[in-house]
Amino acid sequence: MKSRWLNYAFVNLLIVATIGVILRYKITFSLPWIDQKHLLHGHSHFAFSGWISHSLLCLLTAHLAAIKGKEIWKKYQLIIIANLITAYGMLISFPMQGYGAWSISFSTLSIVTSYLFALKYWKDLSSNSAGNISGFCFKSALIFNLLSSIGTFALAGMMITKTIHQNWYLAAVYFFLHFQYNGWFFFTLLGLFIAKIEVFQMLIPTLKLIFWSFAFACIPAYVLSALWLPMHWSIYVLVVLSAFLQFYGWIKMVVLIKKNYTIIKELFPPKTRWLFLFSGIALSIKLLLQLGSTIPSLSQLAFGFRPIVIGYLHLVLLGMVSIFLIGYLVTFHLLSISNQLLFGIKIFVTGIIINELLLMLQGVAALSYANIPFIDIGLLLAALWLFIGIMMINFSLRKVTII
Repeated sequence: MKSRWLNYAFVNLLIVATIGVILRYKITFSLPWIDQKHLLHGHSHFAFSGWISHSLLCLLTAHLAAIKGKEIWKKYQLIIIANLITAYGMLISFPMQGYGAWSISFSTLSIVTSYLFALKYWKDLSSNSAGNISGFCFKSALIFNLLSSIGTFALAGMMITKTIHQNWYLAAVYFFLHFQYNGWFFFTLLGLFIAKIEVFQMLIPTLKLIFWSFAFACIPAYVLSALWLPMHWSIYVLVVLSAFLQFYGWIKMVVLIKKNYTIIKELFPPKTRWLFLFSGIALSIKLLLQLGSTIPSLSQLAFGFRPIVIGYLHLVLLGMVSIFLIGYLVTFHLLSISNQLLFGIKIFVTGIIINELLLMLQGVAALSYANIPFIDIGLLLAALWLFIGIMMINFSLRKVTII
């Protein structure tokens, strides 16, 4: 892969961090000429498409290139470019107009791009990795990415027709988020990890069990984000089972890694193992929170307080996904390693931890309707700390290679 693709990913992450600082500054002080809601839409859409999805498209193509040869990049280059164009289109249009003609158009084109990638990648993957568990993960990720677009189209339809009902609006938002976070993002990361360890044949039976545990649970687990809607008791039972099934799958993965740590650790150098540990901790907290949300009273309480929702979303996007991506890129030499890069990564991860702790503190205080002095300034400083870490990472990137 040409070096510019991953450089773009980290430049995009820097843009996301910059907007994060602006959003936090506006909450703490005043920027009357900026529409907070519109900028937030641009921030979230660009984080998903410009940072995470762009990185995943590149890594999935790299996985295929390792099987079929580097020439495969020419086949996917236009799709990667199209995704970047739509990402920047949303970055510009959403802050300017919110949900309007241009932003909805770029969002729709982004979805069309994901459809094209899914069709092409599915075909290429089927001819080269039949039976591989990582292949099952990647195909599931593609399906869930397409499924998430239903939420986007539902939102766009409500915005265009101006028939917004609060419950349906939230249901559409959480539908999109669920199948992005727990579908497209999670199963791609799971596939990337499994692709490295499935070379050890004795792990295959347990890895199959882990995959199917998460795959069967993914669709019903959506309702975990919508327990405030009226539903039949049988659906609620299915949702609770899905939460336990996901946690069971993760426990099996932890036990598998622990039992086979001697051979698995050889794939992960000591300098980067801690990144996967932190990503795993974030995933563990996420799954525990999902189990807790099966209690309806706790679910309604949590979703009623914005700091808790923001903290959860950042836990997944930053704590689980972004740390894993950076760890993977460094571990498997997709980035040139330098002391400056590693130091920038440490600053970034420290910022994530500080940000999550402050959001958790703010969320707990919100439950009792208490105010924490200077919490907004603390969150602004955490956003600045994240920005500094990403800036250092960008400065350190001199050469990127994928074999």
